[in-house]
Amino acid sequence: MNKTININLGGIFFHIDELAYQKLKLYLDAIRRSLSDDPQGRDEILNDIELRIGELLSERITNDRMVINENDIDEITKIMGRPEDYSVDEELFEDEPKYRPKTVSKKLFRDSDDKFLGGVCSGLAHYFGMDVIWMRLLWLVLFFFFGTGILVYILLWILIPQAETTAEKLQMKGEPVNISNIERKIREEFQDVSSRVKDGVNDVTEKVKSSEFKNKTKSGLQEIIDTLGKIILAILNIFGKFIGALLIFIAAATLIGLIIGAFSWGSIEILGFEGNYIHYPPFFFDSIMPMWLLVMFGFLAIAIPFVVLFMLGLKILSSNVKSFSTATKLSLLGVWIIAILGLSFAGINFATQSAYDGVHNQSEELPIMALDTLTIKLIGNDNLSNKKELRRSYSSESVYDNDVEKLYSTRINVDLKSTDKETAFVKIRKESDGKSRLNANKDAESIEYEFSLNEKDLLLNGYFLSDIKNKFKDQIIDITLYLPVNSVVYLDSSTKTFLNDVDNVQNIYDGDMPQHYFKMTENGLECLDCDPSIFGDEYKKDNDNFKLKIDEKGVELKVNDGDKNAEVTIDKNGVLIK
Repeated sequence: MNKTININLGGIFFHIDELAYQKLKLYLDAIRRSLSDDPQGRDEILNDIELRIGELLSERITNDRMVINENDIDEITKIMGRPEDYSVDEELFEDEPKYRPKTVSKKLFRDSDDKFLGGVCSGLAHYFGMDVIWMRLLWLVLFFFFGTGILVYILLWILIPQAETTAEKLQMKGEPVNISNIERKIREEFQDVSSRVKDGVNDVTEKVKSSEFKNKTKSGLQEIIDTLGKIILAILNIFGKFIGALLIFIAAATLIGLIIGAFSWGSIEILGFEGNYIHYPPFFFDSIMPMWLLVMFGFLAIAIPFVVLFMLGLKILSSNVKSFSTATKLSLLGVWIIAILGLSFAGINFATQSAYDGVHNQSEELPIMALDTLTIKLIGNDNLSNKKELRRSYSSESVYDNDVEKLYSTRINVDLKSTDKETAFVKIRKESDGKSRLNANKDAESIEYEFSLNEKDLLLNGYFLSDIKNKFKDQIIDITLYLPVNSVVYLDSSTKTFLNDVDNVQNIYDGDMPQHYFKMTENGLECLDCDPSIFGDEYKKDNDNFKLKIDEKGVELKVNDGDKNAEVTIDKNGVLIK
């Protein structure tokens, strides 16, 4: 039966038997003696050691009636380590096996020594084993891209405890809480404080010496100027940090966008999706370099400068960030120059694609003679294009004709003129740009266009097809229909947007001409059933002086010559002259 003693260890109350107490006392005395040669911080080191021992003993106590025994003390000394590196009495530990401290698991704390805003980032960085600057950048991205990042940070600030004691600071970094580590940590803190105090004393001493030797005292104005200078430097420092954070945000957003864009482009290309999901720059078409190489050049030309900006932002925020090595800088510069040269070459090559204009003409006679009535319609192709309305447009789209990707364009102009020939004919003029006159003419000739005549109905395609590489070669088709004099033509509603400056004697706008009958005259078309309200102002002005109306009621003639007016009416009642 052993006698029990009540002790207070690290602020925690324990029941301990007398033999265990003696063993613990000898252990603490041995540690105290090991620190006796250098008393600096000895009391604080012992307090932290006692606090850590108290924490370990409290973990072994399951209820208030349990008593600490010798085995418990032995286990604690194994964890804390034997003070064999110091001048201590080894008799207590002669029969104990030597113990090598094992690696302990980290605990999550907020780092009070390296905090920017609460020490959450530095604490998480210690816990996950990463540099604190990367953890802060991660939270910066969460703040900008996810609004909940701020709330999560505040919540962690509240929930995560701050590392205050030496043992907690060691646990935060995953270091064993033993005698040597506790002493090392405290001595480092003392040295840091001492160096700060020493620097402060030296600064004050230098100022005093300067004052004594020079016998000069700063004026109040000088003090104000110095204070303002410090304030301005602080503001500039904050502004610099803001610029650094802004550079990091812009560069990171751009790089993330490029990576997502490259991944999306690659996925769409690999999976083989059809449609205008990807819009390439103009110089990507009909280039002598492959598409994948141009995409790579474009990615590198944009990404490398933003990588440099990202590193610059990091350097502004933290001086501990290492810059690229000289080899890396030269490699990035070389790759960037190659990408720029590749894109420049592709741009020059694209510019040469439109250096010359090419033309290809074809004509075909139509069995339409004088007094015949011809109907003109423009038709589309629902199997190629999904557009609901057929109309002229300067844009084009990508379609598939017999599983071949082609360019679908509605850039077509329609005109009507008179001819002295007995029969009508149609002339089709195809135009295209090219890097040489020969290539331009070939590209123009390769344009696919068709039309047909169904009895007296002329069916013109409202579109043409071309090779997809010719997207930016300014291709167009001009259709001119030559009709003999006195032939009649009806313009279908589908021609509304395709008519291009058609000559007519009544000066009717192109958009008002469809759905009316016109007779071809030597001076152009003459509307046979149009409302006079759509006639041009110039025509109305010229015809106000002379009007002739002939119908089933008779003939009505009006002449206006300045101040003189004359009217002649011939009907069933005879001739009436006014």
